[in-house]
Amino acid sequence: MDKLHGGKVRGIMKIGFVSLGCPKNQLDTEVMLHEVMEAGYEITPEDIDADVIIVNTCAFIESAKKEAIDNILDVAWLKKNRHLKAIIVTGCLAERYGEEIFKELPEVDAVLGVGSIHRIVDAVRAVTEKVKKGEARKKFYAHDDRDSVALGGDRVLTTPDYTAYLKIAEGCDNRCSYCAIPSIRGKFRSRPMEELVAEAKQMEALGVRELTVIAQDITRYGKDLYGEYRLAELLHRITEETSIPWIRLLYCYPDKITDELIAEIRDNPRVLKYIDLPLQHISDPVLRRMNRHGDSRMIREVLAKLRREIPGIIIRTTFIVGFPGETEADFEALCRFAKEEKFDHAGAFTYSREEGTPAYDFPDQIDEQVKQDRLDIFMRQQMEINEELNREKLGRVIQVLCEGYDPVAGVHYGRSAADSPEIDGKVYFKAPARVEPGTFVGVKVGEVVDYDLYGDAVEIPAP
Repeated sequence: MDKLHGGKVRGIMKIGFVSLGCPKNQLDTEVMLHEVMEAGYEITPEDIDADVIIVNTCAFIESAKKEAIDNILDVAWLKKNRHLKAIIVTGCLAERYGEEIFKELPEVDAVLGVGSIHRIVDAVRAVTEKVKKGEARKKFYAHDDRDSVALGGDRVLTTPDYTAYLKIAEGCDNRCSYCAIPSIRGKFRSRPMEELVAEAKQMEALGVRELTVIAQDITRYGKDLYGEYRLAELLHRITEETSIPWIRLLYCYPDKITDELIAEIRDNPRVLKYIDLPLQHISDPVLRRMNRHGDSRMIREVLAKLRREIPGIIIRTTFIVGFPGETEADFEALCRFAKEEKFDHAGAFTYSREEGTPAYDFPDQIDEQVKQDRLDIFMRQQMEINEELNREKLGRVIQVLCEGYDPVAGVHYGRSAADSPEIDGKVYFKAPARVEPGTFVGVKVGEVVDYDLYGDAVEIPAP
């Protein structure tokens, strides 16, 4: 494992990467980066300098598909107008639409499904090999079994030095009626615990100070390998065998929150009192149509238990508005629920009708404008909730992981334990001297603006 900025190899050709979608997809990009570099190719951060560009795509919802296609078209312009020789498409769009991509986007030279990421070097060689005069280069296509592909592997970290993701499993078995992930990523497969602990040690050696544990459903970890949920044990092992100060949990499911996991979060000082718990809705009729596990009563009981057993826990969640058949009463129930619970972070999305999912054919599809109106109402309410919760932090000293310095504004910025990378708020602070990224700083909060906090550093470790 290496850091991207430390692993550049001069080779016969320059390769550019465009990585889209979630952190889980980003880790696939990091594996491909390592394999391409090991093969002797040079990685360039500048698309205009690339001979080959690999676009690792997302296709979870309609907006993600559009973003992927727009990025491919942008790269295609370079192929037409600059010296770019080839375009390779990987990831969820490649898995979901396969050879259709060649028909709709003829500029693309190779397509690799999610089970074929370890064939990335083969693809690069195929699209750059010399062809006889007058012959057209053949398209390269690989669509190997996604359920048998080797998980993990050596990677080149693309995150800042101080933070990294650890993907502990692939795929999903939850089968929510709106979700295409099981058909794209396959069945749920855990990675062996020893392998994950070894990877965490490698990250520690690289200076990682925050490790974010991810999978489509991290609470299911171990069930397929060991016959029982083992997330709590994995967290305990990582904190026993490394010194990484912050361990963060993303994408937990409420029906799999065990007493062991609660105890580990509560009692382990290096597992952050932060949990991402995608709930999607609170109306029982909507939850049933979504094929979610559990009902509103279970959700409320889990939330109450988390808050009772882990004082001060930060809960992030996401909801879907405008699901087929969602009535005004259902939506109002969702808003009341969010207002009552006062989630520290709550995101929401309009329902995206995805082909191949059961919900695609559901009756009572909701008008797009109605969906958007409901989303706007919900997010305005959530902003008010966040401002209220942030005002409670005024005058407090909070621990902040410094991420950098803005020379224009003359302030440092970072995140507290209550904020995940890239998705939650920031903490901006002034300090008497420059603070290095990756340093933990005590910041006294003096101002709140929307989702962000502003203050002054009052506790800075000696260099």
